[in-house]
Amino acid sequence: MDDPAKRSMIRQAMKAPYLERGEEHDLAVRWKENGDQQALHRITVAHMRLVISMASKFRHFGLSMNDLIQEGHVGLLEAAARFEPERDVRFSTYATWWIRASMQDFILRNWSIVRGGTSSAQKALFFNLRRLRARLAQDSRVLSNDALYLEISQALGVSTTDVATMDARLSGPDTSLNASVGAEDGNGSDRMDFLVSDDPLPDEVVGNTIDDERRVRWLNQALATLNARELRIIRERRLREEGATLEALGQKLGISKERVRQIEGRALEKLRAALMRIAPEAVGTAA
Repeated sequence: MDDPAKRSMIRQAMKAPYLERGEEHDLAVRWKENGDQQALHRITVAHMRLVISMASKFRHFGLSMNDLIQEGHVGLLEAAARFEPERDVRFSTYATWWIRASMQDFILRNWSIVRGGTSSAQKALFFNLRRLRARLAQDSRVLSNDALYLEISQALGVSTTDVATMDARLSGPDTSLNASVGAEDGNGSDRMDFLVSDDPLPDEVVGNTIDDERRVRWLNQALATLNARELRIIRERRLREEGATLEALGQKLGISKERVRQIEGRALEKLRAALMRIAPEAVGTAA
């Protein structure tokens, strides 16, 4: 906080007069019912010391105090927008939750390039792990890491695996994927080189998509050569995930299952002949 402008902003916030309960209520009503910007300004200025106080509690996460104050101010404005003066609650009590939530979301988004969980339990783990670990460390008992993680997991309602993972994240800095591995002179391989993906390359994906679209077009052209009954049998027997049995299809069509088999065989021959005319190379490859 070496910036003179920041120090001046903090001094002004700390000098702002407190609001009496009645005055606070009247200002909240003016803002809520009439959109009075001056009333909103007085409410927010009077509570900026609350924002600054809370920002100081989160400064150990290594983020800019000024950024934390700005995010807290956003939370303060959100609280003002949602506050209901008719409820018998002080604005500071209501605004505290919104200010804290805004700062915590900002910290979770920016503290590390590796994102943590966003559930309420994961947030509680992120913001309370250090405190609980320090408290348990003062205990006269000597706890192994497993026992320590178990107590923390029970206190916060998360799994021991989550506790161990978060502890590892909070214990060390992020490592660049461009950092060298295996050579002290910096000429080794980058960490990025070890991130092997089994997914096909982009040009393979595009090529496969084009081939699939071409095959679908050929098949639709070949299917157009069948009559209605042949087409229905092929669709029911060959083009569905679970093909119909000869007997079930025969009952639907009012013919014997042997007759269905004959029609199916003839339809497949017609399809093969049509595909030979449309795309002989595809049939040759399939064969």
